[in-house]
Amino acid sequence: MEGYEVNVEDWMFSGTSDNYSDFPNVTLDYLGTLTEACEEHHISSTMKYIVAFIYTLVCILSLLGNSLVILVVSYSKGNRSATDVYLLNLAIADLLFAVTLPIWAVSRVHEWIFGTFMCKIASVLKEANFYSGVLLLAFISLDRYLAIVYATRAATQKRRSVKFVCIAIWILAFLFSLPVIRFREVFELPNSSSRVCYDNISGNQTTKWRVVLRILPQVFGFLLPLIIMMICYGITVHRLYQTKNKQKKKAMKVILAVVLVFVICWLPYNIALLCDTLLRLDYITDRCSVRNKINDALLATEILGVAHSCINPIIYAFIGQKFRNNFLKIMVSRGMISKEILIRYRKGSTFSSSSGNS
Repeated sequence: MEGYEVNVEDWMFSGTSDNYSDFPNVTLDYLGTLTEACEEHHISSTMKYIVAFIYTLVCILSLLGNSLVILVVSYSKGNRSATDVYLLNLAIADLLFAVTLPIWAVSRVHEWIFGTFMCKIASVLKEANFYSGVLLLAFISLDRYLAIVYATRAATQKRRSVKFVCIAIWILAFLFSLPVIRFREVFELPNSSSRVCYDNISGNQTTKWRVVLRILPQVFGFLLPLIIMMICYGITVHRLYQTKNKQKKKAMKVILAVVLVFVICWLPYNIALLCDTLLRLDYITDRCSVRNKINDALLATEILGVAHSCINPIIYAFIGQKFRNNFLKIMVSRGMISKEILIRYRKGSTFSSSSGNS
């Protein structure tokens, strides 16, 4: 890489707050090392407030939408399929992440003012949301593949096993987030009084360790589940369109929409993250213009990924007949609407495919 690198710990714990003044032209890169500074590349105040507004709006929509999903799925216990349970956990993950969005909004506009503990917690919830989401969608694709292509498992067997699968998914998601728990800290940037929430890894192999800790979760927590989804859904959709069962085709619409939206929202960010990793490994020439473009891409695609947490409930509401039916049942039971309205709209089920439909 161009310039020189200095370990973060060299200036964080060097004994005085201004020892890093010996390095007047350095900046903290995404991997947490100090590199020779490019020309100033600041995000405008207007853009910061726009990003903060988007985060706040996503937070409100996500809290409302995912709370409604949790209510509807929890209410329909007798008619809950394995896919419903996966989607319930997906809503819980999005809800937990949405709680942290006001914190990220404030840090975008000002600086990190919440301390190291909240830095770790907010970062872990963000990472766990992403990894649990992609793993849940991978298991949904596997469940639909087995149910439609082979149809070998009974609904009771699914209900017993899906709980253990969800527990395993949450454990894996937090395991992938362990580097964040271990290394994420709050400290001041050199030549600035601004505090940031970044990783801090000491030692001579700082950059290499950061690359390893970034690549491993990307491979096992995103790339492999994505490949599983593509294979399972490719075979499943091919099998469905060889049959004349319209109900099964309807049952796949919501799930395919959820997967498609997840890929659209998170794939660009992971591509930008891969480009940034290749830059740190010198596979991409480290020029200021390239670095600035990658930084801009990371910011823009991260906003897209954040927005994903509020989109799934919208999909269920507009595409999922089963979701609407169960929501209307709740409203009837609370006396908010008449039974005639429920009968009028109760025509099918596409919120997720139950064992009877698949």
